[in-house]
Amino acid sequence: MPVIESSIAVLILWGLVGYLLGSIPSGVVLAKYMGLGNLRDIGSGNIGATNVLRTGNKKAAALTLLFDAGKGAVAVLLARAFAGPDAVQLAALMAMLGHCYPVWLQFKGGKGVATFLGIMLAYAWPVGLGCCAAWLFGVAISRQSSMGAITAAAFSTFLMVFLGFGSALLLGIALTLLVFWRHRANIKRIRAGTEPKIGQKE
Repeated sequence: MPVIESSIAVLILWGLVGYLLGSIPSGVVLAKYMGLGNLRDIGSGNIGATNVLRTGNKKAAALTLLFDAGKGAVAVLLARAFAGPDAVQLAALMAMLGHCYPVWLQFKGGKGVATFLGIMLAYAWPVGLGCCAAWLFGVAISRQSSMGAITAAAFSTFLMVFLGFGSALLLGIALTLLVFWRHRANIKRIRAGTEPKIGQKE
């Protein structure tokens, strides 16, 4: 993390902004609006794009992916426009936490993959592009969204150092650990050979 240069009030403000943006349950809202039912009762019950895809509605899944990535990116870009680097990193972290633990859904949210990628693209686009490539590689060799997620997260910190964004290394590590934590059940299923492919029901 960079040296703390913002006041406590500013950090609290941008932490709150990031959290509230991240907490917007895009998949739940879109599923209801598009008549797909309660997303928490479908497939894995997750609120992310992969589970929305299990409804069979590819448009809804694509929009969920876009909005989930967008809210992470917006949190970073807004903080960057009005505050210092420390507030930007805090807003990014809180947006990720907001998606994973949204106040509107009793703190039971998604796994944060799209939001993670949106944050990375907005914070350091070369790192973000590298993470997207790593996600695609993981998915290509496994046809599992979870494998793509943990591959992208695993590479993110290395990309930050290699591409010259070492000042955000602690943020990258925190986001990576959060992605792995939210995918701990998926990792167990991958090891057991029971993790479903993209589009399959769990």
